[in-house]
Amino acid sequence: MQDIVRNIWLSLVTVMILILSLFTINMLLVVKVIGQTAVDAIQEKIDINLFLKPDASEDEILALKTKVSNLPEVKEVDYISKKQALEKFKEKHKDNPEILAALRELGVNPLTPSLVIKPKRLEDFDNLINRLNAFDDEIIESRNFTNYKLLLNKINSITDKVSRAGMLLAAIFIFITLLVVYNAVRVAIYTHRREIMIMRLVGASRAFIQMPYLMSSIIYTLIGVLAVMLIFYPFLKLLQPYLETFFVGYNVNLLTYFYGQAWLIFGLQFVGLVVINILASLFAVRKYSRV
Repeated sequence: MQDIVRNIWLSLVTVMILILSLFTINMLLVVKVIGQTAVDAIQEKIDINLFLKPDASEDEILALKTKVSNLPEVKEVDYISKKQALEKFKEKHKDNPEILAALRELGVNPLTPSLVIKPKRLEDFDNLINRLNAFDDEIIESRNFTNYKLLLNKINSITDKVSRAGMLLAAIFIFITLLVVYNAVRVAIYTHRREIMIMRLVGASRAFIQMPYLMSSIIYTLIGVLAVMLIFYPFLKLLQPYLETFFVGYNVNLLTYFYGQAWLIFGLQFVGLVVINILASLFAVRKYSRV
């Protein structure tokens, strides 16, 4: 502790580099959580619509529903009647009086019944579309196959690129951390070279001489982890409202995630950096404590 205080500027630089490394790593985790949330949100909306003819009978529709449900790629099939479709349309456009007025002018229900099909997995999407295209049922009026797979691939591609850039940045900071910790220990040993020589002369063990310098790297790491927690949680509070605005209708709460996983996230980061810093310190003390 005395060495850390005496070399306060070097200690501050070491802790700052550790904070930058940890902040970058946690930002990578944020990007991963946001990317996974975006993918999950889109996957929940993945469906295929078969629009049926208005004069199709209930028995014909239910027979087609059973036929589609038996496909191995299908998770579930919902039948939306003309009446249900009209109610959903009114609810969706309840804030648009012009559309509702035009609907009243028609005097009839212009919407058709439909089957909403959800695939079991995203990988089944293409096979399911091919199977449905092969259906030649007379009551099918049109099909709506939105290419969600392309959108998901774009999200995954952006997430991967950001993650790779972040990993490169984190690796640079960790390398700088190694150099700074190595230099901090080297300076501390140099300032105590006479004390080390005396300890050698009176028979002190190698562990007794080297352990304080290894402990200093653990103290640096502990301070860095605590500091990044104090910085990161207020940052998440600032970020959270923007995420809620962007992911309207979805439960995207980074604060809840990081509070719930705090021990695991920051515990693993602490252990990882302790190992890295001890290796740097051990290399330094073995090289410079030979008096």
